[in-house]
Amino acid sequence: MIQLNLPRKILAVDFYQETNGNEPVRKWLKSLAKEERSFIGKDICTVQEGWPLGMPLVRSLGSGLWEVRCSMPSGIARVIFVMKDNRMVLLHGFIKKSQKTPLQELDIAKRRLKHLI
Repeated sequence: MIQLNLPRKILAVDFYQETNGNEPVRKWLKSLAKEERSFIGKDICTVQEGWPLGMPLVRSLGSGLWEVRCSMPSGIARVIFVMKDNRMVLLHGFIKKSQKTPLQELDIAKRRLKHLI
């Protein structure tokens, strides 16, 4: 019998859910091209399997927020998450168009974090 040593996922992933049931990160991901979703999904899986991770894939944003830094042929994406009960809760995702993370994107994640708590 051949035994495969596949990496096991040590973290579950949850999507932040608004009071009306909408999951903004899931909706954003579905709006992207299949290739882009694939790159982002692989990076999230890498975080699940290897947590805790640091740069260049994961960076702390302070206040308990973290970002998955996704590089794709078509550009750069970020998925902001928080750790809660050994789970990644995906709060916000966006395509990055500038060098620094725009404050409005960070504010969205912080607002969602307040609702989560």
